[in-house]
Amino acid sequence: MSAQAILAWTFISECPIPDDVKDLLVDGEEAIAAYKTIRDSAIFTTKRLIVRDAQGLTGKKVEIYSLPYSSINMWSTENAGSFFDVNSEVELWTKAGHIKVNLKKGVDIRKFDRLIANAIL
Repeated sequence: MSAQAILAWTFISECPIPDDVKDLLVDGEEAIAAYKTIRDSAIFTTKRLIVRDAQGLTGKKVEIYSLPYSSINMWSTENAGSFFDVNSEVELWTKAGHIKVNLKKGVDIRKFDRLIANAIL
């Protein structure tokens, strides 16, 4: 039984790391992997998960979420374990609350799980 998520994101497929993400990084932080979302992208760095969400009809206004790995207390991954599985789910329990990430068929759930494990453990 899962708690009500304070945020829900959908990651569609892995994509190249956007060039402009460098403007968001602090000294010593590096981008590791990026995923296309419905309206923008999510980037795993060596220190946090950055999710950019374009807003409005033009998409010019962008909301940026920054989730430091140190705030993640626990996570779970769920999939049907077959080639026919269309979606997988990742749930993150953080100091701020519960976050749900839906992974579309184009996302390798095990690679995603390793990204989180390497960042947190």
